[in-house]
Amino acid sequence: MHKKVFQILVDNTSGVLSRISGLFARRGYNIESITAGVTADPRFTRITIVTSGDDEILDQIEKQVSKLIDVRDIRELKPESSVYRELALIKVKATASQRDGVIGVTDIFRAKIIDVCTESLTIELTGNQAKIEAFLNLLDGYEILELARTGIAGLGRGVDNVVYIDE
Repeated sequence: MHKKVFQILVDNTSGVLSRISGLFARRGYNIESITAGVTADPRFTRITIVTSGDDEILDQIEKQVSKLIDVRDIRELKPESSVYRELALIKVKATASQRDGVIGVTDIFRAKIIDVCTESLTIELTGNQAKIEAFLNLLDGYEILELARTGIAGLGRGVDNVVYIDE
């Protein structure tokens, strides 16, 4: 099993995300994470999908998605020529005596404490998946009350991978 990150440029129309995720569901393909947002041009949406399978399945996914009507471009974001980021919000149970330890780990990872309550701290961390996993491992001695992760957003490095769509 391999993992691939696909960047898909689609028309910014209602139901496009549903059609793409529906294709995955109908074919039994796995989506590990999916993010979507409008691009600099409001006519288009950029969708980043992380999926896994053998080489044949991953090639099929790319071909099937490219055939969908709203899809303008699909390409693999290879790790060596791309930048990936994920956002995690982590609410940690922390008494007054535990706060210094949580704050210390947060500072090491250049994360931000975005909410402080009497019994918890909420932390915002941005980075690649390995950084987020390492941070969560260091919080092992603390109780994580809630965790929300956005999934990967990614772009190719430099200007060679920029897609221009003429209308």
